Amino acid sequence: MIRKLLIANRGEIAVRIIRACREMGIATVAVYSEADEESLHTQLADEAICIGPGPSAQSYLNMEQIISATMVSGADAIHPGFGFLSENARFAELCEKCGITFVGPPSKVIRMLGNKKIARSTMIAAGVPVVPGSEGDVEDIETGLKEAERIGYPVIIKAALGGGGKGMRVANTPEEFPEAYATARKESEIAFGDGTMYIEHFVVNPRHIEFQILADSFGNVIHLGERDCSIQRNHQKMIEESPSAAVSPELREKMGHAAVTAAKAAGYVNAGTIEFLLEPDGKFWFMEMNTRIQVEHPVTEWVTGIDLVKEQLKIASGMPLEISQEDVRIQGHAIECRINAENPQKNFRPSPGTIQGAHFPGGNGIRVDTCVYNGCKIPPYYDSMLAKLIVHAGNRKEAIAKMQSALGEVIIDGIDTNIDYQYEILKDEDYQSGNFDTGFLASHIIAGVKINEN
Repeated sequence: MIRKLLIANRGEIAVRIIRACREMGIATVAVYSEADEESLHTQLADEAICIGPGPSAQSYLNMEQIISATMVSGADAIHPGFGFLSENARFAELCEKCGITFVGPPSKVIRMLGNKKIARSTMIAAGVPVVPGSEGDVEDIETGLKEAERIGYPVIIKAALGGGGKGMRVANTPEEFPEAYATARKESEIAFGDGTMYIEHFVVNPRHIEFQILADSFGNVIHLGERDCSIQRNHQKMIEESPSAAVSPELREKMGHAAVTAAKAAGYVNAGTIEFLLEPDGKFWFMEMNTRIQVEHPVTEWVTGIDLVKEQLKIASGMPLEISQEDVRIQGHAIECRINAENPQKNFRPSPGTIQGAHFPGGNGIRVDTCVYNGCKIPPYYDSMLAKLIVHAGNRKEAIAKMQSALGEVIIDGIDTNIDYQYEILKDEDYQSGNFDTGFLASHIIAGVKINEN
């Protein structure tokens, strides 16, 4: 079993991992930037090591510093969380070469799934339906224009490495392509330190459905049902739920089988997510596989009763899955709202600053994952997410009502947040009826805000 774990991340996911380790008797080491010296994860871990200045390129993306901190602390494993280096094959490979257990799939699997050409060919060979896309990396605008013409407009330009909705832009025409490509590439370079781009046909307004996968080193692979992540702005998820109102038991079985097939074809190990685009007629397309824990993993934990972070640590320790597909039961309905430090009325402008006061709800079926406390500072360098509010109830209608009540109790003073905006989404008739897709926010005026997707 892992004895001592270094968490190569920050914020609420670092706190989440530390708490799981406490329950399993695993010692923890936090790393932090100078801007995060007083952050909650540094205070909860058994040890904390500074790895550089505030900007992520000099701290949380600094592989050498993180590996050095691991060696100095005596940790025998690293959990990358999500974002930052979590899907970086070179970082996973460094861990392997240094004899450090990487809590995630092997570097060769991350590299393969990060290579869109190889990932696509692997899925096609396995019989998994795939969205038409570029045959390899798109290194410049001229190449991209040729690929887009071959694939057919509209197209989406995507970062080959990374996730979280960053490094993505849609081009509806050849005239829109150059600016969209340049913007997506620049954003990818800033967010992931890599400007490798990929293009695929843009399926207009599908549902974004993803399946949670668990796979051990002994060839056992199961899925834990789906999450509907269709409520998103500029490809960044805002509200997630499980199960999806658009997925019948028959479709769940079909998509789940495809997800397990995809994971097996990739030789996958640990927790991962297969992302699909679901069209109204029931056709679905493999989009990508995220080789890490997801922000929205708590909704799956609620409806299955399975602790995904603990499962990650057990698998990384070489243990076989103790859960079979027949053991997985979806119970009730769960919804997650991401509470961000941003102002929806000002084009979702980030709102760093000092938390002057904070209160979160509690009670039956309510969970809060956060790093926020009274007086804590929210730096300007990182993702704006402050907390995840998750509820669980007997059915979707009850879960929506519970989330509305819970959001109404949240107080975060000192900075702007999207709490009121989330509340208004939950009140919308189309959302309540389950009549929505990825174009929902762009086609609805919520709290007086009209989203301009780019």
